[in-house]
Amino acid sequence: MKNTTRVAVLPEQPVLAASYRVLLFAMALTGVAQMPIFKRYYIADIPGLGWLAKYYLTHALHYLGASLLLVLVAYCMAVYLLSLRKRYVLTGSALVRIALLGAIVVTGGFRVLKNLPGISFSPGFTQFIDIAHLSFMMLLFLVGAAAVLLRWTWLADRNAARIEA
Repeated sequence: MKNTTRVAVLPEQPVLAASYRVLLFAMALTGVAQMPIFKRYYIADIPGLGWLAKYYLTHALHYLGASLLLVLVAYCMAVYLLSLRKRYVLTGSALVRIALLGAIVVTGGFRVLKNLPGISFSPGFTQFIDIAHLSFMMLLFLVGAAAVLLRWTWLADRNAARIEA
C-alpha cells in the first residue's frame, strides 16, 4: 500500500490551493451568470444577488477571473518546471486536470475572439465552442470533486511517497 501522507511542498501552497478553488468557483458562477439563468429563475431577485443578472458586469468579472487564473497557472507551471520537477512527478489525475484546464483556456480563447469586433465564426462553430467550453468546465468540476473525495494529489514524490500540491 502506498504512503498517502500529505505534505505541503511549498510554504505558499495553502494560499495557492485556496486561490485556485475560489477562482474556479468565481469563474463557474460568472460563466453561468452570462446566460440569463439567474434572471429567468428569479435568483437575481434575492437581495444581494442582483448583480448576477447584469451581463456586462459578469462578463467583465469572468474575464478578470480568467486573467487571474492564467497568472496562477503560469506561476504554478514555473515553480514546477524550475524547482519541483527534479523531486516530484505529476500524477495521472494532475495530468487529466491540466488537460481539462488547457481545453478550457483554448475554448475560452476562441470565445474571446468571437466577442471581438470584426471577427466572426460560423453559427455551428460558435455553438461547438460554447458547448465544449461548458462541457470541459463540467468535466473539470467532476474530476476535481473526485480528486477531493478520493484524495488524489497533484504531485508524487519520485521516491513513491504521495504528497499534496
